[in-house]
Amino acid sequence: MVDTLHLLIKPASGNCNMRCSYCFYADEACSREIQSYGIMELDTAQTLIEKALDYAEKRCTFTFQGGEPTLAGLSYYRAFTEIVKKNNKKKIQTEYNIQTNGYRMGEDWFPFLKENKFLVGISLDGGRDCHDRLRRDAKGEGTFKPVMKTIAALKKHGIEFNILTVVTGYSAGHAQRLYSFFKKQGLYCQQYIECLDPIGEIQGTGTYSLSPEKYGLFLKSLFDCWYQDIKKKAGRPSEEKSVYIRYFENLAAILKGQAPELCSLRGVCGIQWVAEADGSLYPCDFYALDAWRLGNIKNNTFEEMDAKREELGFIRGSRILPKECRECPYLVLCRNGCRRLCRTEKQVDGTYIRGKNYYCEAYKAFFAYALPRLQEIVHIWER
Repeated sequence: MVDTLHLLIKPASGNCNMRCSYCFYADEACSREIQSYGIMELDTAQTLIEKALDYAEKRCTFTFQGGEPTLAGLSYYRAFTEIVKKNNKKKIQTEYNIQTNGYRMGEDWFPFLKENKFLVGISLDGGRDCHDRLRRDAKGEGTFKPVMKTIAALKKHGIEFNILTVVTGYSAGHAQRLYSFFKKQGLYCQQYIECLDPIGEIQGTGTYSLSPEKYGLFLKSLFDCWYQDIKKKAGRPSEEKSVYIRYFENLAAILKGQAPELCSLRGVCGIQWVAEADGSLYPCDFYALDAWRLGNIKNNTFEEMDAKREELGFIRGSRILPKECRECPYLVLCRNGCRRLCRTEKQVDGTYIRGKNYYCEAYKAFFAYALPRLQEIVHIWER
């Protein structure tokens, strides 16, 4: 039993109605024996829900992702939420989130999302130029216009949502333009994530790859925009909303002595449950691979799969820090980042070797540049 259980569910497996050039999950699925498990059957969903609500004592969050999760169809989600209501015998707190490309969402989706209090994440890489460069549909056409239509509908229906932006080698040079565009569109809740190179390829060699140098410059430029807005707001209070950038807010939390909610900043992988459409569970979205399969919800309990996680050493392997990290003045802010961006290998004797993060130099350059002003922001907020 656990107090809180977080499930990340892929109801449409890796299937998608877009063909984003950098999609890490499409690449990940190609590395499995079975690339796609199709649409999750309701019997599988029911088993997952029943076992999840039994395993969680106080709270259970259901987050839907893909691929593109809306391909499972609205009827799937209606049935899913009804199954949750019928099986929530302990009356624990339940929450729903969905990360979608927002490309093809009919009007009937929005009342449902509003009624069931879904928090919606929309993938948007900036204005038309940045977004359409790598986020195209199956015909090779840009998707910016229909995504913006979905955003307008979310606003109209009063649905809480945020923006997820993938930083590529191209967009990294346009941080100020991205920030200004999002503000102009009233998109104040933002998350930026590094573009991942395909599994097995040398990092930084792809046409869209994000180099450490470019990422460091991007973080500096983005921080300047954010910092200037916070300073203006502190000196001249206004009705305009404050921009929330998840990475910067987590760094500020660390400086205030709080634990970051981003797993990449904790220094160790957390307990996560990623459910594929066939009921297979994995320890992380970045590791939904055959070698890391924990079991299947139709045949295994959460306790059994947690034991498999321990046997595989998934969390144990994330604790190892390179010597360079242990001696770094910025360790408390970085903790070597996400393990997916580090080279971690299990040795014959069961021990692990974990190299430093690919973006180490970017982080160090950014911290040296921004730390004094980040501390200043913390002081402003604490007044």
